[in-house]
Amino acid sequence: MTGNATVLVLLYFVLPLWLLAGIADWLCHRAANIAETAGPRESVLHLLMFAEAGLPLLMALFLEINALVIAVMIAMFFLHEATALWDVSYASDHREVTPIEQHVHSFLEMIPLLAIVCVVTLNWEQFMALFGLGSGTADFGLRWKAEPLPVAYIASLLAAVVLLEFLPYVEELFRGLAARRRRRSNAG
Repeated sequence: MTGNATVLVLLYFVLPLWLLAGIADWLCHRAANIAETAGPRESVLHLLMFAEAGLPLLMALFLEINALVIAVMIAMFFLHEATALWDVSYASDHREVTPIEQHVHSFLEMIPLLAIVCVVTLNWEQFMALFGLGSGTADFGLRWKAEPLPVAYIASLLAAVVLLEFLPYVEELFRGLAARRRRRSNAG
């Protein structure tokens, strides 16, 4: 399975590109000084989107891909899109969202769609069965992968996600909370 070209593109191109886009977004937030402008509320939205993308990623890494996993991926994609719209609406009311950051956001929105397309391509029968089409039966069970991804790959990816995505966004939240405390203490 891991020798399939679509799997290789997904694991070694799409997911790393997604990580790079996340780093670029965090750097845009640093440059925009969101701790002092939009504050911790925007950071909470970023962490919410992280969770909305993280759940389907974890499912795809560890579980057999079936109709349930594909349905969760699709639902979380649309939820992520709604949260992204909420985030940009909030941010643009409180700070400048530069053209570079907007371009980075386009990657962060479309890369999950590309990942879903890859997963659906690899699991076409379950995708069709999800909608009652094709000859297969939709499988809504949760099972560990029969053929797990390499442990080194999973460990490396999860370490990169934690170090390059999760911790920077948590740090962003703490900077925003500290800035809000400073403003309140200076005002009072």
